[in-house]
Amino acid sequence: MPQLGESIAEATVVNLLVPVGDMVRTDQDIIEVETSKATMNVASPCPGRVEKFLVKPGESYAVGAVLGYLEASQEDATRLGLDAPPPAKNGDEGNGGTSMTSKSAAEASHKKVQPTVRGLPVPANATGASYMSPRMKARMVELGLHAADLAGLPGSGGAGRVTIQDFEKFIANLERHKLSQASTMRVAVADAMRRSWTRPLATVALPVCFDALLQHRKTCTPRPGPALYALRALALALAENSAPAGRLIGNQIVHPSTIDVGFAVEAEEGVLVPVIRKAERTPLKDLVPRYDELVELARQRKLPLDATGGSIATVTNFGTFGLTWATPIPLPEQTLVLGMGAARRVPNWDEAKGQFVPVMEANLTLSFDHRVLDGGAAGRLLARIAQLLAKPETL
Repeated sequence: MPQLGESIAEATVVNLLVPVGDMVRTDQDIIEVETSKATMNVASPCPGRVEKFLVKPGESYAVGAVLGYLEASQEDATRLGLDAPPPAKNGDEGNGGTSMTSKSAAEASHKKVQPTVRGLPVPANATGASYMSPRMKARMVELGLHAADLAGLPGSGGAGRVTIQDFEKFIANLERHKLSQASTMRVAVADAMRRSWTRPLATVALPVCFDALLQHRKTCTPRPGPALYALRALALALAENSAPAGRLIGNQIVHPSTIDVGFAVEAEEGVLVPVIRKAERTPLKDLVPRYDELVELARQRKLPLDATGGSIATVTNFGTFGLTWATPIPLPEQTLVLGMGAARRVPNWDEAKGQFVPVMEANLTLSFDHRVLDGGAAGRLLARIAQLLAKPETL
């Protein structure tokens, strides 16, 4: 199993793309796997014959696990830097090829993953909360549960402690309800939000006139989405001062080295965040094709590796659902998330005309890690974004 992303520790096999015995060429896709971020393929490292698969669809396997055997020529094995096979035994002379790894060694290295939450491609560590006994924690680990899963469970022990009896009653009661299996995507999103919520988060908001943005959008071919305007404005604002996107690690602020900004895309049973790299360096009009491409790939759950992870902030357009106000949560590795609400026609006082005039207005929200930013710094960043959106031709 290859390393399929910076934070990916395992992947679930979805489909075996070639049958055993087939000849394959270099870089031919042979196994389809799924992570929390995308569906992608594992390719053959060289030409050869598929001798055996060790994996089954629907099961998770760790990075580095042996997925199967490919019979390859000695020349290809040498070129790839693989260890020489063991000496041939009597009766083995004359084989047309050599196994890339011995079966015994491969089978010994094959490790089936037991995720903390079954089906979760990125393992989440189940940590106990205060007032939980070692027995209680062990039982939760056994069932793949987190302290957050017991948020609604009142404890009958001293100081509100949840006892093992409380826990077992809780589990028994769950089994009397209708249960459905959470998808891999849903569990991964839940784990990310659980980790995000361990930080003190806050939100500031600002109503922004969208008349100039909407008018500019009509003149563009192809037309940028409203979220792309916000992404570009956020990138330019952070290029002027990247400190607000820094992360607090211990007693140090880690500043971002590049302005890589993600944007939320609703996929089946969850949300994916494609990333546009160095977004401050590319004009808005040149970002449109890449943005549209990533939106479609995200909906298909086929994002390329270079478009996932490593972003310093996220933009989310919750206005597409008709919402005018929301408080999005930053991803665990991020400090900021910029939200955009639905634009509405509202009266606005025009000083020059001395009267109210109708304008299209939308709320921008900025949710942030309060350990890194205070309200003033967050407000100034949001105000700068609003200034940039008021002059969309400069984006």
